Amino acid sequence: MELKSTNPHLRMTVRFLEKAHRQYNAALWATVAELLSRPRRSRVIVNVGELNRLLNDGDIAVVPGKVLGDGELSKKVTVAAWSFSKTAVDKIKAVGGEAITIPELVRRMPKPGGVKLIT
Repeated sequence: MELKSTNPHLRMTVRFLEKAHRQYNAALWATVAELLSRPRRSRVIVNVGELNRLLNDGDIAVVPGKVLGDGELSKKVTVAAWSFSKTAVDKIKAVGGEAITIPELVRRMPKPGGVKLIT
């Protein structure tokens, strides 16, 4: 897949996800790479209030885009995303959750059974 972004960190992340997809036969990583390869205006943007509605306590989720801090979060969740606003990170950590990068999630869970994709 052709990535047109000039952001070297994004290009490296997409290549890392594609390699993880091939190495671990994990379709989720290929899907996340494809979603991150979209133009910036087409990427996913999710507020923590929406995460609170979609996830249960203890869930692990991946957001192929940005997590913003609007709304309230009352569930302890682990969220991996391309980027986070400072407010979103603060709210996730305030309830005992984790805000991590997508490559960190891949390293922790190369076979992503149970990881929810938020689009």
